[in-house]
Amino acid sequence: MDVGKYLSRIGFEPQSESTVETLRSVHIRHLLSVPIENLTVHSGGLVRLDLPLLFDKIVNQRRGGFCCENNGLFSWLLTRLGFQVTLLSGQVKSKYTGCYGPPFDHLVLMVVIEGRRWLCDVGFGSAGFSVPLSLDAADPQEQGHRVYRIREETGMHYLEWQSDESSSGPKDWDALYKFTLEPRSLGDFSEMWIYDQTSPSSIFFSKSFCTLLKPGGRVTYIGRRLITETFPTEATGEVVKTIKELKDEEIPLILAEIFGIVLPSPLIPKDEDVRPPDIKH
Repeated sequence: MDVGKYLSRIGFEPQSESTVETLRSVHIRHLLSVPIENLTVHSGGLVRLDLPLLFDKIVNQRRGGFCCENNGLFSWLLTRLGFQVTLLSGQVKSKYTGCYGPPFDHLVLMVVIEGRRWLCDVGFGSAGFSVPLSLDAADPQEQGHRVYRIREETGMHYLEWQSDESSSGPKDWDALYKFTLEPRSLGDFSEMWIYDQTSPSSIFFSKSFCTLLKPGGRVTYIGRRLITETFPTEATGEVVKTIKELKDEEIPLILAEIFGIVLPSPLIPKDEDVRPPDIKH
């Protein structure tokens, strides 16, 4: 596990100081370089939460991963770069079922710099923020055309946003996930890690996907579709989305050309409904 190879993988020049600006830069470079994907699960494999294996997959094989993979390995990198990092347990609110997932459903990071706390997440997907959010601010935090806020209620923190797809006029705040600030370890996520790869209530099991932030937009493969999003400009004023239906034989080429991913085993495309969990959280 080599820091230099990791930084080269994400196109980031080493910095001498562990500042907020450095954190912002390495965070967005990671999102622009490492996809969020679950293709191992849909090509006959099972992912293990072991840092050397994650390094080999993400850095050497130039793949991506789930939240625990991307954020887990990212926490190792940030620590090596001199940052104070704490792993946190999150629970994602499913856009398919409207329910929160169980504890340890999502791994996020808290980084403390000169007494200021920052939320980092390079493993969330299309609604995710591009640069760290302040955990010490209750006011809305703008990032380009998006607005986020972190609301605290009796020890639980809620990450909320004003959706891209909301109609014009006043926008409602929608919850993305909730989390506590209790320190965790990567091993704490092991049980949920198996659940995510085997449960019909998990998007990771129900849908094969790969998504990557791009300058000015995002590209996503899911099931047998390729979705391209272009973020608002002065000319458009809104997110422009195009959807292309894919044949099975086109998918490996799309993965290689757009995401730089070549799988060792054949992919079985999947796009099933996500079932509501048996227990509401």
